[in-house]
Amino acid sequence: MEIRLKRAYEAPAASDGTRILVDRLWPRGLKKADAAIDHWEKEVAPSDALRRWFGHDPAKWEEFRKRYRAELAGKAEAVADLRQRIGKGQATLVYGARDEAHNQAVVLKELLDERG
Repeated sequence: MEIRLKRAYEAPAASDGTRILVDRLWPRGLKKADAAIDHWEKEVAPSDALRRWFGHDPAKWEEFRKRYRAELAGKAEAVADLRQRIGKGQATLVYGARDEAHNQAVVLKELLDERG
C-alpha cells in the first residue's frame, strides 16, 4: 500500500491511483468534475468541533494530532473500510487545506502507514 498526499486544488494525475477526499466539507470553488475524486470519506475527517478548534493554526498542531487520533480510534470501522478501499495499490489522500504540513491528511497517512 502506497499512500500519497495532495491538495484538492492540484491537478489530478494518473500516478495518483485512487483519489480519496478526506475532508468533511467539499473544497471551496472546486468543481467535482475537476477534482477527479474516486471516494469521499467524510467519516474519517475531523469532527466539526475539532476542525473549528484547530483552525489550521500550526501552534495547535501537536494537540490537534492527539485529538484527531483519539477521534480516529473511535472510528475503527471507518478507518478499516478506508484501509480496505486502498488495498495494496496506490492511493492519494486529497485535502483542501493550504498548509501541506499541518492538516488531517498528514495524521491519517501516519496512522495508516503505522498499521499498514
